[in-house]
Amino acid sequence: MEPDFPAGTLPPASTPAVVIPSAGVPLPGVLHLPAGSGPHPAVVLLHGFPGNERNFDLAQHLRRAGFATLVFHYRGSWGADGSWSWQHVLDDSAAAVAWVREQAGDHRLDATRLAVVGHSLGGFAALTTAAADPAIPAVASITAFDVGWAGVASAQDGGLRAVFEEAFDGQLLPLRGTSGKALVDEMVAAGPKWRLADRATALADRAVLLVGATLDADAPAEQHHHPLVEAYGAIDRLEHCAFPTDHALSDHRLALGQVLVEFLGKHL
Repeated sequence: MEPDFPAGTLPPASTPAVVIPSAGVPLPGVLHLPAGSGPHPAVVLLHGFPGNERNFDLAQHLRRAGFATLVFHYRGSWGADGSWSWQHVLDDSAAAVAWVREQAGDHRLDATRLAVVGHSLGGFAALTTAAADPAIPAVASITAFDVGWAGVASAQDGGLRAVFEEAFDGQLLPLRGTSGKALVDEMVAAGPKWRLADRATALADRAVLLVGATLDADAPAEQHHHPLVEAYGAIDRLEHCAFPTDHALSDHRLALGQVLVEFLGKHL
């Protein structure tokens, strides 16, 4: 619950630390609240694997535009209890959406104007979460890593499987309870069930933004972005673009922020 403010005074912008419960595990988060009495449209902003880029600049950009933005850590990452897995990322993303709805009154949020935005693995989680929750009106994916595509491809190509295992093993320092082999085993087992292209029907009545990067070495656009643009082509409110930059859009952050603000402003 926020503090009371003097009569005639509007609440200032603030950045409260919050805790999101997910399957009994407390997940640390930060809510970027705009100034004013609200209620403010809300964005759940999902980071990728393992979370080196947490997109706090985008959270600040969205707050300046009037969107309350939640950033949090998944189970088993960056000091959060529990163990890391792809499924736990999906479960925790859904829990964060539920938290926004449950806590809307305490934080001046409008839970009916709620978007999920994610980068990399967060893009996969954002699209998957929105597809499973018809009450989410808008979703944005930034250089999504399609775990379903990677699982199917790894099952068919042992060399690619080994590449993924080595890559994941090299990024485990901020994570707990997993390994490169465990992560590849999980995405291979899920395989087709997690392919993002198959979410097109579930997202047909939503506003969807797909942002790609033509110089992306971590989730190459040829495998992860362009097929989604094609698969989602029948979605009426689909918007897409691709910037000539790397996976994190490192030198296009202001442009990325503006694309997000314009998209969310039209659909929330």
